[in-house]
Amino acid sequence: MNKKMKTLCAVAMAAWMSHSMADNHQHAWYPSKWGKDDSLGAANLNSPALALEAAKLVKTGKTYRLGMESNPQTPAYPPRNLHVIVLAPGQLSGKSLGTNKMTYADDIINGWVGVGSQLDGLGHAGVDQLYYNGAHGNDFIKPDGLTRFGTHALPPFVTRGVLLDMAKCAGKERLDVGYAYTKALIEACATKQNTPIRKGDVVLFHSGWMDLITTDLATYNKGEPGLGKDGAAYLASKDVMAVGADTWALEVLPSEDKNEAFPIHQILLPMNGIYILENMVTRDLAKDAGYEFMFVLGAARMTGAVQMIINPVAIR
Repeated sequence: MNKKMKTLCAVAMAAWMSHSMADNHQHAWYPSKWGKDDSLGAANLNSPALALEAAKLVKTGKTYRLGMESNPQTPAYPPRNLHVIVLAPGQLSGKSLGTNKMTYADDIINGWVGVGSQLDGLGHAGVDQLYYNGAHGNDFIKPDGLTRFGTHALPPFVTRGVLLDMAKCAGKERLDVGYAYTKALIEACATKQNTPIRKGDVVLFHSGWMDLITTDLATYNKGEPGLGKDGAAYLASKDVMAVGADTWALEVLPSEDKNEAFPIHQILLPMNGIYILENMVTRDLAKDAGYEFMFVLGAARMTGAVQMIINPVAIR
């Protein structure tokens, strides 16, 4: 090999190594710490030990439903909607079944499961078509359901729940649109409440934003206070299982960088396998200063679903 050819080979090798290093840096979030074939992400943190520790938090037995009532008027990210159709099959003109005159009603759901209080699964958000563990959307997103990351595969979430009352910590009844929960604000609020964030926790934020649904829907829809980028990275570093809020997107809107679209969804879901809980009803917990509780969630097992309407329960 002559000197010129050796030089060209060296340049080509250097360029390849530079591209490879840049690619590895760009995609440093996969494979997952739970293995390259993992599909559960932070749900792997569920364990009998976490459930037993959470049970110790129950002192009064008081329960709180964290899901909101959903109907055609429920605000939802366009073009989502939800309708329920109720039927009484075969019972026209007063007909009934059997000598005991059995009558009944059934219902049909016509709409999206991303309406109201909802869980975002790992197949919901990606980075340039790459989802959790580097899976390409073309390989698992199918018209009749996800072949990977479907919410039907989730185990029950039974763990310690922490409510951070960000409104109270800021000295306000309701936070303003665009107010970002940074690492510093999260740490300060957790310290003030004496509720340190631990591995496997479900962390919920209270902002007072949901009250706008009945008082000022225009303001509710135009944006929201919520989790910021360094706040999301901080929660990921704490190995939480899920993050939720009393807002429709969890993250601060408008985004901290006006050119970015839903970056917090990307940090939590594909990059860290942490689940998102939206439109959580936190007002009663906040009113009772219920900052620490047993969190219980069993999502409906609809095969291949991306998201799911939920009604988690907090028990104190």
